[in-house]
Amino acid sequence: MRARRRRGSARAWAVLLAVFLFTMLVLSPFLVVAMNAVKDAAEYSNQGPLAFPDHVTLRVIQRFWARVDFGGKLWNSFVISASVAVLATLFALPSAFALGIGRLRGRAAYLVIFIVANTLPHEALAYPLYTYAKALGLYDTRLSVIIVFTVIQGAFGTYLLSSVFAAFPRELVEAAQVDGCTKLQLLVRIVAPASLPTLAVLFTFFFVWTWNEFFLPLVLLVSDARQTVPIAVSVAQGQHNVDAPMASASALLGFLPCIVFFLLFQRTLTRGVTAGSVK
Repeated sequence: MRARRRRGSARAWAVLLAVFLFTMLVLSPFLVVAMNAVKDAAEYSNQGPLAFPDHVTLRVIQRFWARVDFGGKLWNSFVISASVAVLATLFALPSAFALGIGRLRGRAAYLVIFIVANTLPHEALAYPLYTYAKALGLYDTRLSVIIVFTVIQGAFGTYLLSSVFAAFPRELVEAAQVDGCTKLQLLVRIVAPASLPTLAVLFTFFFVWTWNEFFLPLVLLVSDARQTVPIAVSVAQGQHNVDAPMASASALLGFLPCIVFFLLFQRTLTRGVTAGSVK
């Protein structure tokens, strides 16, 4: 018995050590970026990128912040990402309800359309979206980016939710219909509350995916005052030379909001993954 316990304890410690080493391996690039973001150019040149800073300085971060008006870029990214996350989730919910629970005729064809829409490269969409934005007077506005990504993320959300709703208990649906519940009441009072964990996960991923988008915002937003965080981060890179501390500062400020967002919503993500959408 004792021998088994020792073997089990040794195995547990080995797994724990492996997880710790893997975590350190994953976090090492972020640590290097953080170290170089608080160095000045002279210290970086003398000691290299892997040395810990002798003197921590925030001058490079402050210079980058002022150079690109990073506060304004944060606000633009937040408005666009939050709007897309809310609207795409609201768009996907009734669409998936019609396909998954309502058993809409031609369901398979609609799902194929949604899948194809998500596989199209953004480069193929750039010119049509630019043309339509110009024609509708939406070019160089945050609204244009919000509309585009609401449709893109909503299509993925519809595909995902429809597969979840297809497994929704039919007995519950039939009982609600016997009680005189309309389809709208069924969606609002039964399906949506039961699906809150899945909707919360969708909202979180829609926010982060939209936050990290670079190409289409670069095409649709040309004014400096309307650009987003990924575009501001790209400004730190020159054509022929790279200011490494400045690039590190931009990278740090670029991914830090996503980490904060995940930390704030980690319980929501955990509940959504473990609880499922149907209780």
